[in-house]
Amino acid sequence: MKSNKTLIIVPAYNESDNIENVINNIVLNYPQYDYIIINDGSLDNTKEICRKTNFSILNLPINLGIGGAVQTGYKYAYENGYDYAVQIDGDGQHDVAFVKQMIQMLEQSEADIVIGSRFIDKKGFQSSGTRRFGIKVLSAWIKMCTGVMVKDVTSGFRAVNRKFIEVYSKDYPSDYPEPEAIVTGIMYGGKLKEVPVIMKERAGGESSIKFWNSIYYMIKVTLAIGVRRVSYGIRRSK
Repeated sequence: MKSNKTLIIVPAYNESDNIENVINNIVLNYPQYDYIIINDGSLDNTKEICRKTNFSILNLPINLGIGGAVQTGYKYAYENGYDYAVQIDGDGQHDVAFVKQMIQMLEQSEADIVIGSRFIDKKGFQSSGTRRFGIKVLSAWIKMCTGVMVKDVTSGFRAVNRKFIEVYSKDYPSDYPEPEAIVTGIMYGGKLKEVPVIMKERAGGESSIKFWNSIYYMIKVTLAIGVRRVSYGIRRSK
């Protein structure tokens, strides 16, 4: 355990093609960070790979979805006294080299929540045109609901301080949670900042969001953000 304890949370569902490289990179190149894999009921041999390599892992008995997996990581971070927690995807898209800058912003109280954004410097993998359009729509909707502009609202590359480890361990959205978690953070009074990062394309396996369910995703998340904003306002007024 480190003096300023930082935990990297790695949710993983069917990431047998990627998980070994992702964790070996952390272990070999960034030993100052602890990590925990949240195996979200994978149907492939993700669990067996992690067991064989003695990786730190929590195995969920059923598939909870990305929100449940990430919240499990936050619960682990909270119960084990971590000062900072960082989410990265298990597919190799997020570069751990950027974690240092994200943690420094938290240490210096510049932010409570730091999001790694691919749309500031516009370098690296930028996602498809369809998804970029959807991200812009969600970004505008979040700005309308909260007054805060966030460019990369679907980025799963995030760092939070101790306060929001506790918040997210108790209140974290399910299903496709990244945009809704931004609203949650703002509603709890969090100061949020984005930092430019370079993301890579998925190294292997398949994304959980496919083209055919993108419309469902947009409708669901848009409604969820609105409901969360309204419900928070009602709670504040009581």
